[in-house]
Amino acid sequence: MVHLIGNGRLITRNSNAPFFGDGCVAVEGGSILDYGGTAQMRQKYPDAVFDDAEGRLIMPGLINAHGHIYSALARGMQLKDSPVSKNFLQILQNLWWRVDRALGLKEIHNSAMTTYIDGIKNGVTTVIDHHASAGAVSGSLAAIAEAAKRLGVRTSLCYEVSDRDGSDIADQGIRENAAFIRYANAQNSDMLHAMFGMHASFTISQPTLERCVETAGDAGFHIHVAEGIEDLRDCQSKYGMRVVQRLHSAGVLKPNTIAVHCIHIDDGEMALLKETDTIVVHNPESNMGNAVGYSAALHMMDKGILVGLGTDGFTTDMFESLKAANILHKHQLKDPGVAWAESPRMLFENNRKICGRLFGREVGTIKKGAAADIIVVDYSAPTPVSAGNIDAHMLFGLMGRSVFSTMVGGKYVMKDRDILTADEAKVYADSAQCAQAFWKRV
Repeated sequence: MVHLIGNGRLITRNSNAPFFGDGCVAVEGGSILDYGGTAQMRQKYPDAVFDDAEGRLIMPGLINAHGHIYSALARGMQLKDSPVSKNFLQILQNLWWRVDRALGLKEIHNSAMTTYIDGIKNGVTTVIDHHASAGAVSGSLAAIAEAAKRLGVRTSLCYEVSDRDGSDIADQGIRENAAFIRYANAQNSDMLHAMFGMHASFTISQPTLERCVETAGDAGFHIHVAEGIEDLRDCQSKYGMRVVQRLHSAGVLKPNTIAVHCIHIDDGEMALLKETDTIVVHNPESNMGNAVGYSAALHMMDKGILVGLGTDGFTTDMFESLKAANILHKHQLKDPGVAWAESPRMLFENNRKICGRLFGREVGTIKKGAAADIIVVDYSAPTPVSAGNIDAHMLFGLMGRSVFSTMVGGKYVMKDRDILTADEAKVYADSAQCAQAFWKRV
């Protein structure tokens, strides 16, 4: 049956017809069948079910190109026995590595359920996640995948292999990635994708790196790259080269690999990223919060590198990350004229291209045949909305909590702010109870 979502201001992210003042999308199955003016679509599909957007914005669902679901239960946690972290390595040692060692499958499932729900309520329909749980490696990705399937979210998952907890945990991480890649491929679904995860160069020995590359086969890698200066210094000290050079030498860089952050890299390393067509994901709020430095994302984009936008677990609100990216680059470069175009391009164009590479189909656009990932956003603008000023409204008017309804693959997962695929109150109550015991273990 055809389903129409209309009587709204339609933002397509499709250059052929970017905006309709009174637009409508026709959905059939999991795909977009058609789009156009509301009157035209209702006349063309008279028997279709019609959902009235009542003048709200209708637009493609948002994509988070890099997140950390496992961090959810750390929100509000107070570690009284932990010293104040003064640098990025101390943040990892004092907080995040303690968190991931304490996680069990129950905590992983709760983290996934709450994070995906929070994303849905912020209009996020696709999540590319990077997972760690040294205390429960085996089955961890399946636990997250089960939550994604239950809630109806499109997702790509991996486990971050690292030697920081010893060779046995590293071996478990390699096996977990390999097993989940086989599982995801067997599903043959555009709702689930697997990558081969690694933490970062400075926590991966050469033998482990070589095993990861050998085991991954055609799968793309998902790895933090030169996020902190420690990663660069470790690589130069141990291997006599820079981080991107090491990964390139090992065969990690390729078009379906995500190199996250890429802060402490030089022009030569950027040339390697461009040459191999490797994806880079920028995470502005996390970079500022961890005080790791400034990512020259705009410079990389100028060089033709595909740079997407993620949250690194800092938030699930991609509108928030969009605003942060816009402001960060203006501030750092002392130029109010930059990032106006580049920040929206990361979120709305480049993230779409990234998903195309990973999932093998078009998402993040209103186009015939594209995935029916659609959000309705409650937005009353004090000024006209037009094809020429859409991004200005995104930057200065919208926030995740403005999202009214969320559809993924042609199915509503949230309607009128109500989560349809789970009992939201129960999920959060269970998670809060789980977190209390978890905090004590951490």
